[in-house]
Amino acid sequence: MEEAGGALFREHLDQLPPALTGPAPSGGQRADQPGHLLVAVVDGEVVGFAHVVLLDDGHETRAHLEQVSVLPEHGRRGTGARLVRAAAEEARWDGFGELSLCTYREVPWNAPFYARLGFEVVRPVGVLADLRVREQERGLDEAGERVVMRLVLRRQE
Repeated sequence: MEEAGGALFREHLDQLPPALTGPAPSGGQRADQPGHLLVAVVDGEVVGFAHVVLLDDGHETRAHLEQVSVLPEHGRRGTGARLVRAAAEEARWDGFGELSLCTYREVPWNAPFYARLGFEVVRPVGVLADLRVREQERGLDEAGERVVMRLVLRRQE
């Protein structure tokens, strides 16, 4: 699923860093991380997923949307938006006040997509600043400007 999305990135980014073209973590590796993995299923086939990890630096723990991926042939049907909303709802139910993510500013299905869902660009501090340093070390910034975004999760009264 992640590899199928690579072609879409090639259309929008000048160069793809190895972190975007290398092997994706297996489902087992994802399941071993604290957080949750949500899947979208259509007619018995998994067509997308949202992976939320818990970032903890000893001072704070954050719900962080690590990745959303939808098979290209199932794209532009609202599946990604539904996955993001479900991930946010899970984080809210887990007691988190916000959901963060890191993404490319100019890729249409990255920062502009998340902004339409209510995320805002923020300055990375704490564990998010550490995450951005690790992304830079992996070469993700070579493909374009990356930003940190957050969605404030409203408590239901």
